Amino acid sequence: MPNYLGLDGFRGGWVAAWIDELGNHSFDYSPGLDRLLCLPHKRAMIDMPIGLKIAGHRTCDIRARELVGAAVFMGARRNIWTFLDQASANQFYWQHEGPGMGVSCQLWNIRDKIKEVDDFMTPERQAKIGEAHPELIFQKLAGPINLERKKSAAGRDQRIELLVKQGFTKIAKWLTQRYGTGIGRDDLIDACACAIAARDSNTFVGDDEPDDRGLRMRIYY
Repeated sequence: MPNYLGLDGFRGGWVAAWIDELGNHSFDYSPGLDRLLCLPHKRAMIDMPIGLKIAGHRTCDIRARELVGAAVFMGARRNIWTFLDQASANQFYWQHEGPGMGVSCQLWNIRDKIKEVDDFMTPERQAKIGEAHPELIFQKLAGPINLERKKSAAGRDQRIELLVKQGFTKIAKWLTQRYGTGIGRDDLIDACACAIAARDSNTFVGDDEPDDRGLRMRIYY
């Protein structure tokens, strides 16, 4: 039975959740991305940029931010990991691209994860590995229901309930099993959301514009 895989990064590595068409599901984690993406899967979605510009903002990020706001980190570029510190990166981007074109602390802190994904991805692998954004996925699943902030207890409960309805009935138990792994609560929840997108989604923001390595810049949800 095909597995559908969702991945998210955390400080110590990567967490993956998978679900199959019979509803079987589990999670795993690893310091490196390669081992998890070698798990059998029909399709995978990862909450990390795939396809990068050298300058400027990706169209998919602009469109996603219009839908879910600041949950989308702007400014992922293929040279972000070459700078010694965030201040140097922002000085370069402000000088060459203009005010407002720097990078946030959140994006700067995941620069090594962005590079790891970029090093792994090829146009051929992109045929079954895509980029997803959990907040877009949860908004789609919630429909007309307004979601509370993801960091609030009410918002977390809403998202867990949506995951349970989609087949991740073990998520509450998993959240108690993550202690000692370094996996954040939101990281595991987001990985499950990405697995749902891997299973169900053909909807994306972005376009067919490839980056300079031939990778499409799309965010599925």
